[in-house]
Amino acid sequence: MTSPTFTALAAELETALSAGPVEGWSDGVFEGWARRCFAVQFHENPVYRSLCDARGSSPDLLSSWQDAPLVPATAFKHLDLVTGHPAAAVAVFSTSGTTRGIGHRGRHLVPRLSLYRASALANFAAHLLPDGERLPLVSLIPPPHQAPESSLSAMMGMVAEELSSSAAWVVDGSGQLDLEVLRRAARAGHPLLVAGTALAFVHLLEALGPGETLQLAPGTRVMETGGFKGRVVAVSRDDLYHELSRCLGVAQERIVNEYGMTELLSQLYEPVLREGGSVPRRHVPPPWLRVRALDPRTLEPMPDGSEGVLAFFDLANLGSVCHVLTEDLGSVTPEGVVLRGRAAGAEPRGCSRAMDELMAATGEAR
Repeated sequence: MTSPTFTALAAELETALSAGPVEGWSDGVFEGWARRCFAVQFHENPVYRSLCDARGSSPDLLSSWQDAPLVPATAFKHLDLVTGHPAAAVAVFSTSGTTRGIGHRGRHLVPRLSLYRASALANFAAHLLPDGERLPLVSLIPPPHQAPESSLSAMMGMVAEELSSSAAWVVDGSGQLDLEVLRRAARAGHPLLVAGTALAFVHLLEALGPGETLQLAPGTRVMETGGFKGRVVAVSRDDLYHELSRCLGVAQERIVNEYGMTELLSQLYEPVLREGGSVPRRHVPPPWLRVRALDPRTLEPMPDGSEGVLAFFDLANLGSVCHVLTEDLGSVTPEGVVLRGRAAGAEPRGCSRAMDELMAATGEAR
């Protein structure tokens, strides 16, 4: 099989992703893209090539995208997984490091930010701006110039540039919150696009004065992402949404949860704005992302609706590795993904074995 170059395939893929995720891709269409992406990574990603060689996997022998070797997300903490030379990366996004300490932060090297932009903007617009409006952005996520290692900040910078009528930043790069920015936006009386992490929203609620509510204009929608890493007492999602709805005057069915991770350049969203709040909450992937739930011990696929560790094949990850194994638990059906949280305690046996295999293939000690 003759492989296209990374640059040529990335340009072609950007055009396909920019068309948006409203119309799904058939299994055959996705299979064709996935095979081409695997071929590029096999030929141009030396770390991934080591794993493929150890597994006896190659583009000519691949029977399905599902058989492409999986790379554990923890590998981003130890190896430079980049298609091409690491020096060619134009951005390096780092994980928070709050789970195992700053010395164990993962690094996602990105050689082509325009591919991230195409994936992020099309999907964001479909789920947060399905009515096509350009709303003022009020972000509780720091601006990208103050958090250059944050993939989430980079995404919000893209949203500010391409999808919003204006941008106001409530939280700075040090995590300090300026509540007056949000108060001014609320007083303007226009519908807003409010985005933030769960922890930032908790801090916002704590910063409001006793009995203070902001009552944002009708048409406002909220994107919430992330958990409560590093916080001793976690607030349940139901309690958080209830308080956000009460204090901001935004109905809970207009609060959209985003699932993303530094190791992936695509995101999953709840389709509540598109489908209404009466349907059970779930996350839906864009058509260029496939999700499977795998047995935590054997990494064999689980039946629809059964819980397992989540594995993603993300075409937007062409610049690193597309097939990523996480330690997140969930179930998958044709309707979407139901998240169950992170595997507690030691990493699942299948994930540990996959990581050991990768480190052995690259000659690295874990």
